[in-house]
Amino acid sequence: MRALKRREFLRTGALALGGAFLTSRLAFARTDTSNARFVFIIMRGALDGLAAAPPFGDPDYAGLRRELAIKAPGSPGGALPLNGFFGLHPSLGFLHHSYTAKELVVFHAVASPYRERSHFDGQDVLENGTLQPHAVQTGWLNRALASVQAGHGKELGVALGQNFPLVMRGPASVTSWSPSKLAALDDDTLERITDLYAGDPLLASRLADALAADAIASAAANGAMATNAPRGALAGGAGGMAEAADAASVSEGSPPTAPLQRGKPMRYTEVVRAAAGFLRREDGPQVAVFDTTGWDTHANEGSAEGQLAGRLVALDAGLRTLRDELGPAWAETAVLLATEFGRTAATNGTRGTDHGTATAAFLLGGAVQGGRVVADWPGLSSRSLYQGRDLKPTADLRSVLKGVLSEHLLVSSLALESTVFPSSADVRPIKGLFRA
Repeated sequence: MRALKRREFLRTGALALGGAFLTSRLAFARTDTSNARFVFIIMRGALDGLAAAPPFGDPDYAGLRRELAIKAPGSPGGALPLNGFFGLHPSLGFLHHSYTAKELVVFHAVASPYRERSHFDGQDVLENGTLQPHAVQTGWLNRALASVQAGHGKELGVALGQNFPLVMRGPASVTSWSPSKLAALDDDTLERITDLYAGDPLLASRLADALAADAIASAAANGAMATNAPRGALAGGAGGMAEAADAASVSEGSPPTAPLQRGKPMRYTEVVRAAAGFLRREDGPQVAVFDTTGWDTHANEGSAEGQLAGRLVALDAGLRTLRDELGPAWAETAVLLATEFGRTAATNGTRGTDHGTATAAFLLGGAVQGGRVVADWPGLSSRSLYQGRDLKPTADLRSVLKGVLSEHLLVSSLALESTVFPSSADVRPIKGLFRA
């Protein structure tokens, strides 16, 4: 019966991971990544993948989810259709548009190597690229950038937000931006600081870079292109990573401080516009990282409407803004959204879901060969659940990450196996995720 369901499932158009691994495309013919753009969005708090990408075709789904179940397409508040088995939450209209435009791949039943249920440890494994939390103090994305940094002559990555994420810490020089919680500085104060630092080349350079980075991000947040911002904001040294008054170097494993910024604490739309402002510059970074929070839906999660739906609406709108703000650069962009783990298959007593294991991830962008679901679906019957409570992981998230890094950023197989994701020789990259 299980084999029959699997065959029927595959015929609906979903792509089994075994087949994905064997798919060979001409994307590897690319030898230049100068126009490639990559955005990694961490969804902190454990996204409910069974709600974001509901498997309405699974006969056990509705019974487990009860009032939280997303109904089949065509029903009031029903899922947005993907392939006859999976759908998208009705709040994800832009993602659905991306799917129909063949710019979205949905991965399901995926998980990092982490199998416990601590947010902090789960996020650490998601970002450090190893098998254990706190095993290293650097992140897989920084190590990947370090492997391709030579010859670029610029910082390839930018982290946006109040906290510098582990995934971007490491040997590669990257930049960062975050608005300050301090009151705005007037021009006279800035002029005095500039004069004070004029005698120290390092401090003067740091201040100039920080202010230039702020100009780029602030202009982007206001909807401007910021094409005339000084090149020094993005090239050489620590760039915008260090606070203007801080001459400390950015060392491996140590997060840099945010630059001197003026304005209010960042909102989601601000960080999206700022990310686009950096990435659309020809002399700017090619990789951006930021996070979203609030996915820990233990109580009153809601279904088609409610708490989770509201957060998905905001996420979806931000992704649409990112596409619009990137303009022509969107055609060379890939955006990956991932979370530390999923949520329980069944609802709890407070109309929510608890910490789980496998979940969904999303890859979208103009560079993506989309319009498909990649999943080796384990089923939601009681005997199929992981530890009797969670969606069982059938794919390693590192296979997705390896596929993105190898095909889109041309990170070598040697680097992927030796430094980016150590001890991962048995995790094969998913091929054919990008347009040839």
